[in-house]
Amino acid sequence: MHLGLLQCGPTAPALDERHGGYPELYAALIGPGFDWTTWRVFDGDFPDGPDAAEGWLVSGSKFGAYEDHDWIAPLERLIRGIHDSGRPLVGICFGHQVVAQALGGRVEKFAGGWAVGRQTYTLEGDTVHLNAWHQDQVTQLPPGAEVIATNDFARTAGLRIGPATLTLQPHPEFGRDYVADLIDARGRGVVPEPLLDGARDGLGQPVDNARIGAWLADFYRAHKEAR
Repeated sequence: MHLGLLQCGPTAPALDERHGGYPELYAALIGPGFDWTTWRVFDGDFPDGPDAAEGWLVSGSKFGAYEDHDWIAPLERLIRGIHDSGRPLVGICFGHQVVAQALGGRVEKFAGGWAVGRQTYTLEGDTVHLNAWHQDQVTQLPPGAEVIATNDFARTAGLRIGPATLTLQPHPEFGRDYVADLIDARGRGVVPEPLLDGARDGLGQPVDNARIGAWLADFYRAHKEAR
């Protein structure tokens, strides 16, 4: 199955050398059986349209979905086109937010601050542990959206919007070592130190990345078969 990655921002160069960037992280998360093409939309590199891939993933980003960047509006148009096409669409962190925004929701910088490191969520009735790194949140749902993942901090941590669009606020592609390096690369001076300390304390605890990767792979395959 051919998946298109809409990369919405750069990853830290120091982390790329050790872990790879978003293309490598998502390919490892979703697993074998998928071919990927990456479009760096934050650099103005866009596919011709929704039919350029059989399924789509909108990446994380250091940018805000509500910020005034010239690539945000065309990205939102593309998201609406993919959604309307019925092709499977997944948004992660920033991707979760910009998909919600493109389809009629609202994203804001959350007054309650940051979530970083290992978090506990209820996902479709089950408990999962995933790493997060965000301050922005979806504060108004798009029409027809169903909340499928939540916790006390991020009430709208996962959405299902129609039959083939799925979004998650946390980062199932971020493992323990990645978060440890991210704390040093992008956390210092940005995220309050007590939160970074808490993230460090959680590094030894397991996360459910493999479980979520398999769930997303099944989501893509099921919708390819349905089409």
